[in-house]
Amino acid sequence: MKNSIVTSFLGLFFMIGYGQQVKIEPPNWWVGMKHNTIQLMLHRENISAYDVTIKSNEVKLLKSQKTDNPNYLFLTLDLSKLTGAGQIPLHFSAKTEKDFVLNYEIKEREDKALQIKGFDASDVIYLITPDRFANGDPSNDIVKGLNETQIDRKDDYGRHGGDLKGIIDHLDYIEEMGFTAIWPTPLLINDMKSSSYHGYAITDLYAVDPRFGTLEEYIDLSRKAKEKGIKLVMDQVANHIGREHWWMKDLPSKDWVNYQDEFLNDSTVVTNHRRTVNQDIYASEKDKKLMAEGWFVPSMPDMNQKNPLLAEYLIQNSIWWIETLQLGGIRQDTYPYPDKEFMSDWAGSIMKEYPEFSIVGEEWSYNPLLVGYWQQGAKNKDGYESNLTSTMDFPLQKAIVDGVNEEESWGTGLVKIYEGLANDFAYAHPEKIMAFLDNHDMDRAFTQLKKDPVKLKMALGYLLALPRIPQIYYGTEVLIENSAKPGDHGLIRTDFPGGWKGDKVNAFTGNGLSKDQLEMQSFLKNVLRYRKNSQAIHQGKLIHFGPENGVYALFRISEEETYIVILNKNEKAIELDLSRFEEIGLNDKKVRDIISGSTKTWNKSLKIGQKGITLLSTKLN
Repeated sequence: MKNSIVTSFLGLFFMIGYGQQVKIEPPNWWVGMKHNTIQLMLHRENISAYDVTIKSNEVKLLKSQKTDNPNYLFLTLDLSKLTGAGQIPLHFSAKTEKDFVLNYEIKEREDKALQIKGFDASDVIYLITPDRFANGDPSNDIVKGLNETQIDRKDDYGRHGGDLKGIIDHLDYIEEMGFTAIWPTPLLINDMKSSSYHGYAITDLYAVDPRFGTLEEYIDLSRKAKEKGIKLVMDQVANHIGREHWWMKDLPSKDWVNYQDEFLNDSTVVTNHRRTVNQDIYASEKDKKLMAEGWFVPSMPDMNQKNPLLAEYLIQNSIWWIETLQLGGIRQDTYPYPDKEFMSDWAGSIMKEYPEFSIVGEEWSYNPLLVGYWQQGAKNKDGYESNLTSTMDFPLQKAIVDGVNEEESWGTGLVKIYEGLANDFAYAHPEKIMAFLDNHDMDRAFTQLKKDPVKLKMALGYLLALPRIPQIYYGTEVLIENSAKPGDHGLIRTDFPGGWKGDKVNAFTGNGLSKDQLEMQSFLKNVLRYRKNSQAIHQGKLIHFGPENGVYALFRISEEETYIVILNKNEKAIELDLSRFEEIGLNDKKVRDIISGSTKTWNKSLKIGQKGITLLSTKLN
């Protein structure tokens, strides 16, 4: 019987007759990959009863491995001698079962000459919660057969209908604003009974959530974004899955998830969230075990990355998505929670395949020592090498917010920002760290900054001048806030105005926006568009001067330009004495205000407007 291949939102299945299916992952591979020894996971009732053979001079079956669950079989194939794309026939035979053949697909790479590259300090990343950004295809709002089948925009924790098509439809807006990369929170299927909108409880690691769209639309997003010079960053989760993941109904082995026996006995062991045990030389074994193996929350089973079959599965899954989507980066959720030796292997395998790629890991700590520990090149006392290119700068996020909000004194206000940036000596590569004012898990920046547009401009303008990879959360440009319910994740991830048919306010077109919203959108657009072509900001030397009299000045210096940031906390306009900055070498030079376009001469003093930010450049056009 000729085999037929059926693709559904629950993954790739091979029909083998008599209504039986074989689920196989990864669903395909590519010729010419460095990662050319691959592991196939096959799932079907009693699949382990079969012997498998491959009749090929180019492909060798290295291993056929069973687990304690007879419904799984793991095959290891050597593709190193494979010369071209095509189908690999896998022959299955058993004494008591009917023989069959599966044809496993090997594809040509999309562009053999194309070097997949990641993000860097020349980029600015736009973080999007897809369900809350724009509903481009209302026909996929409700999908029969899934656990959550309602759309309710009044429910902060329900699904609102945003999707891949919605992002694709507004790539022009993202490009015009000046963003060069997008990071959507996870788009893989979350077939959970509630709160499935956020994406972090994945129930099939190879399937796009059909309420967001199709794999083809995901690929289309990447392709169309790339045409506009926008990179696609994928949000991945190596630590946990959703409790409704298909594995949890038929676990591959007795140690596939941590605290598996407790789960089978209707109990859950949750992590202690003590992330410092990864570095703490005094940490107890009990605390270490609970941190690494406890479930993130009761609805998210913790995967056991010490199981070599699962470890290889996760590494291959990440490489498969990079190759399929031609990604411009990965953001890895809850980075300190999985087994840290596995995470080193995971990141190392990806960087071996794609040496110019970028991965940013989430370490939610305000201690720069903990954040710096996870970055590649860190001189860690325990010798740990993460292979991770980037971490997330929570310490500087807090410093900027505190520094802008606080009254000026010897130890408060702008000095917090100054000293926060001074911690860069602790980082192996500060310019590769991702910096931000907020994200999908914390109060909106406008809320944190007391709903003061001037403060937000100060924070954004400063952030975008740093030797960092900046990330900005969608809607910051139009003052989205959550002050009605501080800390409420559902409201933090609110709908972008104009993303739904019938919205009275449309931030994509500007219709209905207030004066403050329009000014903020224009301010951010001007800064982003200038930043896109500023070598001083991308690569320049940084010099900053300790705050005095409520003023903090920072300079980015390259051969062609000096870029100047001045934060002023004074309520009235001031005459700033420039003699203190003589070492920068700007005497008698013309500087241009990048917001107003006006030019001034940098001489003995400079008039600075009342409380706010001044952005100047020696580039006059």
